[in-house]
Amino acid sequence: MTLARTGWIAALLLGLMAASGVQPSLAAADDAWPVKKRLIGADGGKSKDVSGIACTTTDGFPRSCLVIDDNLQDVQFIELTDGKLVAGSPVKLIDNMFKDKALELDAEGVAFSKGHYGYYYVIGSHGHPRDKDHKLDPKKHADKIRAKIAASSQIVRFRTTGADGNASGLERTAQLREVIAAEPALRDFMDVRLEKNGLTIEGVAIKDDRTLLAGFRGPVLNGKCAVVMSVEIASLFGNGKSSDHRLYRLPLGDGRGVRDLASFGDRILVLAGPAADGPGSYAVYAWDGASESVELLKDLPFDPKRKPEGLLPLDKTSTGLRVLILFDGDKEGAPTPIEISGSGPRSSSCPAG
Repeated sequence: MTLARTGWIAALLLGLMAASGVQPSLAAADDAWPVKKRLIGADGGKSKDVSGIACTTTDGFPRSCLVIDDNLQDVQFIELTDGKLVAGSPVKLIDNMFKDKALELDAEGVAFSKGHYGYYYVIGSHGHPRDKDHKLDPKKHADKIRAKIAASSQIVRFRTTGADGNASGLERTAQLREVIAAEPALRDFMDVRLEKNGLTIEGVAIKDDRTLLAGFRGPVLNGKCAVVMSVEIASLFGNGKSSDHRLYRLPLGDGRGVRDLASFGDRILVLAGPAADGPGSYAVYAWDGASESVELLKDLPFDPKRKPEGLLPLDKTSTGLRVLILFDGDKEGAPTPIEISGSGPRSSSCPAG
């Protein structure tokens, strides 16, 4: 079934056929919404490594939301209104240590599911620790590397009523790592450095309140196929150890992987970006969560100082959809609203090999 047949694109992106075809530009930093109080970052300062956002509701304002920073053991509640974010209480998710030093979850994706009493799901990268300066020697620091990988190879969930600071029933699972290890297409990329096309997760979404979708920044298969894995939530947090899963190969462009996933209606929005560090283009795609084809909704030009890491649907507009983009490397994520008002080709050419 195509996106056009479902009528979703027509409802979501009304009037796109009249678009000029000019490459859309990303909103300037001056358009960022202010953050009141403080989003906490490393060493207690203001966050510069925001990596995701999710809310308990998908429309209307104000919303109770959760923001994640990939350098912390904590996440933070916020109140989102139409025009600003108000930082709230933190929630500690893990307590992993190495030689008396706290190890971060490397939280890269967050999603909310209304089912099962209303859970937030926060996913770690499940990958080799970031090491741009190559300070980690694979032999000398083997124990530290293993400890960091173990800390980041967790999914944490907790219940919330939506009230600021209200968290209960916190659970952790490392079961996804076992599922990945059982997948022939992925197992050889586990614990490999990012610049060598190593495995790392950067997006998560919940489908139908029972299936977790994990979006991989890397590896990019065959140089052009991004990967999303679907796993039943019950097999991750239940008593069973089933490794049943499905792998989707999405054609997001040469060298591009998943930077975030966000549910919107019966579709998944995919924030795509370069798998490797360095320059590269970003884009937002629509995916039905079941096939291996996607539809380009908007290209985002590259800015080395502002790397899109979080995607949150805000509302429909008269010409399309308004979303909030959060940036890694910018103060408190520089939450910036943009309107998706351009459409591109539908792509379904990713090879299966």
